[in-house]
Amino acid sequence: QVQLVESGGGLVQPGDSLRLSCAASGFNFGHYAIAWFRQAPGKEREGIGCISARDGRTNYADSVWGRFTISRDNAKNAAYLQMNNLKPEDTAVYYCAAPILAGWGCYAPPRSRDFNSWGRGTQVTVAS
Repeated sequence: QVQLVESGGGLVQPGDSLRLSCAASGFNFGHYAIAWFRQAPGKEREGIGCISARDGRTNYADSVWGRFTISRDNAKNAAYLQMNNLKPEDTAVYYCAAPILAGWGCYAPPRSRDFNSWGRGTQVTVAS
């Protein structure tokens, strides 16, 4: 039973930092890339970045480039999203996801169609 569980969301002020965690179980975590998505009210789900299974390759959407960093610890079956200099437009539910294919390598920012395992999401609200 594949499971992904996000944690770490909350209410923060503009300019603050927040670190989200994604705990994985039920599959061979170290063989799969991991991606982070977000969805704000009234908007489509947006792929914000990903990290490859083993070699550390990352890709980010332009909207978060330079502010967000994705990492992983395969020994702990966990992935992370470090968010710095948060802005009100970052307010959304944040999801981690695993791709359908182990060979998906994070050569570009993630697209939803390539993923079939999702967490339930964690709310991030950035407001003054």
